[in-house]
Amino acid sequence: MKLFGSLMLLVCAPLALAGNGAEYPNEHVAAFAVEKLDVTTLPSALRPKHEKGKKTFSDYGFVTQKAEENESLVEAPNGGARYSLKVLQQSDSGIYVCFALQSKDGSAASFQRVVLLKRKSASDLLKGRESFREFNGCPEIGGAGGDSSYGD
Repeated sequence: MKLFGSLMLLVCAPLALAGNGAEYPNEHVAAFAVEKLDVTTLPSALRPKHEKGKKTFSDYGFVTQKAEENESLVEAPNGGARYSLKVLQQSDSGIYVCFALQSKDGSAASFQRVVLLKRKSASDLLKGRESFREFNGCPEIGGAGGDSSYGD
């Protein structure tokens, strides 16, 4: 019986500690997400065209136009793509954001989805995947809904 108890402790201890490594900030969450987001993990309709060796908005040359507590707006240096990010909910397990690709004139979102941002450790970039969880503040816009292989 002691052997079984010791074995269970060895198996469960790493699982209990695994959630503690990836803490998220409580303030300026949107700016944190823009800075630490691996944009190559976003759904294909949202991410910029892939360029070798580039992962973050700053790698792609995007500039933050607006950075508030729970909202950020980033724009391509040539005035092309504009992305808005609005924090919907955050917890120890991740950050739900409303991620939108703005229309060319910037007046409305041409594509918008709820994306869950997570990371495994404090040194990792945030990985984004489309969430099937719905929020009133982020209705799905554009694309063919429900055809994504991303999950919640």
